[in-house]
Amino acid sequence: MNCLSWIVGHLASQEHLLWVQMAQEQNLFPNLRKLVGYGQPPSTPPWEEMWDSWNTITKAADKYLDDLTAKQMDGYLVWEGKPIAESIGLTLLRNIYHYWFHLGEAHAMRQMLGHTDLPDFVGDTSWVEYSSKE
Repeated sequence: MNCLSWIVGHLASQEHLLWVQMAQEQNLFPNLRKLVGYGQPPSTPPWEEMWDSWNTITKAADKYLDDLTAKQMDGYLVWEGKPIAESIGLTLLRNIYHYWFHLGEAHAMRQMLGHTDLPDFVGDTSWVEYSSKE
């Protein structure tokens, strides 16, 4: 099982690659993928460093994601001069599912540690309005 700091850094690494590097052509953390990217060996990176990286990266990613339209979801991000295989919409779904996978892993860690204050439901979503305004 991965350690919690690795999970946070790993999720930050994917967001950085997709929504900062590919979508905005910025590289805020050039060494992050080598530390916690897909296929890298297990490590225990410093918690504060990974948490700070995640916060910085998600704020930068939001600059792109906040303005993403339904029409743009059919487009493709470009990596090394070529469009990637999946549409932006499918890539966003993959990113969400990746979070769910690792959140489950983190939840299991907390259970194994004996934490008793664990949530058992995502919460009330009745206030959320989902509609395409385009």
